[in-house]
Amino acid sequence: MGVKILLVEDSRVIRAMVGATLRPYDCTIVEANDGQEGLDLAERHKPDLIILDYSMPEMNGYEMLSRLRKGANTRNIPVIMLTSEASREKVVKVLKLGVKDYLVKPLNEELIAERIGRFVPLIKRPSAVLRDRRYDDALKVLVVDNKAAIVDQVKEGVNDTPWEITGLGDSERAMAWCLENTPDIIFVNLALPEKSAFSFLQNLRANLATNAVPVIGLSVKTALEQQSAALQAGFACVVTKPIDYDELKIRVTRSLSLDTSYKYFDVSDEVLIIRMRETFNSNVATEIGNQLRSQLSDAVDSGIGKLMVDMSQIKRCDVTLIKFVLNILALGTELSLKHCLIGSDAIKEACASYEETKDWMLLENVEQGRKVLDGEDVAVAA
Repeated sequence: MGVKILLVEDSRVIRAMVGATLRPYDCTIVEANDGQEGLDLAERHKPDLIILDYSMPEMNGYEMLSRLRKGANTRNIPVIMLTSEASREKVVKVLKLGVKDYLVKPLNEELIAERIGRFVPLIKRPSAVLRDRRYDDALKVLVVDNKAAIVDQVKEGVNDTPWEITGLGDSERAMAWCLENTPDIIFVNLALPEKSAFSFLQNLRANLATNAVPVIGLSVKTALEQQSAALQAGFACVVTKPIDYDELKIRVTRSLSLDTSYKYFDVSDEVLIIRMRETFNSNVATEIGNQLRSQLSDAVDSGIGKLMVDMSQIKRCDVTLIKFVLNILALGTELSLKHCLIGSDAIKEACASYEETKDWMLLENVEQGRKVLDGEDVAVAA
């Protein structure tokens, strides 16, 4: 069982920071807003360590520490004091009461963990079983923009996903929210007052809990200098306004390396099926193409020898799709996959116009495809 730490601090931001710093470790954190509450919780929970702020309303840290040292059940609990200044007079004062150590604000997260680890064992929690994040995961998305309409646009743009959108109007509230919630990805308006979008990014990168969260800038299309400055500062990319919903989702997908294979690739009864959605464009081609070789190679490696390309949902066909399917078939042939094609009326009409595709046998449905791959004869409508 992990150690129990009592954190007595009136600042919600500091409590969130300490909590985020200790999240990877096997420990329980009990929080108090002031000295009196801290005394009550110390008696009740018998913590292994107390982190105590010096300056608080009601009962300050010095008074609480004095009372702790008088209690039979609390006098031996190690205490780390938090203070906003390192004056010799204040340090001597708290050291005389027996604090084990002290930390000066603003706090350094690595130092917090190092100091705590001197007095109680900080053991990292066993890592959860990792898996690739998927496009259909319930991602936490934070949008920091002082214009509510932009937040509404982002919500509308991803309303076909399970992503949870939180909108906040300023970077200060956003930082406090991040320390308590740790979003998966953040959008921030680069034109926030006083260049606070850039200081917000710096604060995120200085925090252990948020330093790896991708941050995407939002900018009007003509603000080229602003966009360039954002990329140099470390923003993952920039999405321009008015927001293109497809671009928005692509930026999230790429920034988080989301797995989208389930949208297009499926293995059923020893057949690898590539399913084309109703709308096919260059973005979809890139999304499928980035995974194509690995998906086909993995299928072959697992003993699958049949490939079906299902284009029955396609409403409009152009040369981009034709070229893409030709690439799929070339790779399938290279890997010795037996293949078949399923096509809508739009596909059949388009294929008749190209020399490379006029002889394709386009089946009507998956059931026909299975029969062909199993060597059965199927009557195909002209």
